[in-house]
Amino acid sequence: MEQVTATKMAPQDIVEAARVDDRPRARRLLAPVVTGALVVIGCGYLWAVDPNEPGHYPLCPTRALFGIDCPGCGLLRGTHDLLHGDVVGAVDNNALLVGLVPAAIVLWLLWLLRSWRGYRGAVTRERFNRRNMITYISLGVVLAFGIIRNFVPFLSSGV
Repeated sequence: MEQVTATKMAPQDIVEAARVDDRPRARRLLAPVVTGALVVIGCGYLWAVDPNEPGHYPLCPTRALFGIDCPGCGLLRGTHDLLHGDVVGAVDNNALLVGLVPAAIVLWLLWLLRSWRGYRGAVTRERFNRRNMITYISLGVVLAFGIIRNFVPFLSSGV
């Protein structure tokens, strides 16, 4: 049986090679464009139908079962407020909305740009580690917000 020895990777070692997408541009753009269109349609519905009036949207399972706010509680009401220009009301319903909306827009634009170009650059160990760290920090912030908002009155979802 052959033994495999582990070697330490340098920060500039390539973890994932560069890729070129050979599909036609229209096919590459299909997923981000359809996703963007669905978000616009959903926002249009959310703009027209107020989630503050009962009976239009399902209850949050965490709120219904345990009586506590999850990190996402208030996102519909906050987005409705944001679509109507009420930034303070949006922050009152869910403070994470202030960071989630710009982050979602930037990530969608990057996805659209990468699909347009049809090229994804090589991923180095350093870039891979940085991407993982951003993911872990983001999940930690969402988890901490979900816990803290149930103890700090002004962070609750406003229900």
